[in-house]
Amino acid sequence: MANLFTRMIESIESDLHNLMDKKDEKNPIQALNLYLRQSEKEAEKVRKLVERQHKLKEEFTRERLLADEMAEKRKRQVEIAKQAGETELANYAEKEYQEYIQRAERLTYSQVEAMRQLESLEKKYEEMNHKLKDMRLKRMELMGRENVARARHQMSLLTDESIEKPISRFEEMERYIEELEYKVNSDYYHHTLDSKIAMLEKDAREEKPSDNSEKMI
Repeated sequence: MANLFTRMIESIESDLHNLMDKKDEKNPIQALNLYLRQSEKEAEKVRKLVERQHKLKEEFTRERLLADEMAEKRKRQVEIAKQAGETELANYAEKEYQEYIQRAERLTYSQVEAMRQLESLEKKYEEMNHKLKDMRLKRMELMGRENVARARHQMSLLTDESIEKPISRFEEMERYIEELEYKVNSDYYHHTLDSKIAMLEKDAREEKPSDNSEKMI
């Protein structure tokens, strides 16, 4: 299982290097996201294998303890059967005792081996998680660089000429508004002037008869 785990990690690393070496990739961020999702699925499979190995180690431990208990039990039964003069029963108990002793020894070896393999798997699984975290961080860095590159590209599209066109339009609009304001103000003052002159002429006409009548008196 440890060799399988190692080959899986090496395969993931190889795929990652191959992905990074593709210079003609149209959308590297999207490809990296896809690869990360695939790698996370593989990591989930490995996590389940680690959990399975942990359960196996616990099962070996339980079976060894049970074998130890049964061996100790049969050992006591051998002594009891011998004391009672039950030779055949004592021989049967002795045979059972030896089988449990052998089973306990084999389970002890399996337990130790399972623990060793579990420690190796957990270590490699942790390394895989670190690699995935590094890949996620690298993706964030690449996304940041991509955003900056896109922003600079958009800003580069706003050349001096393209910026001056809107500015010139604003200046034209401003001159138009100023001319319109001047015309409105001129018409207002002209209308006001005509009204005031007309009122003065009216007042002057109304004052003339009164002047003549004073002279006659």
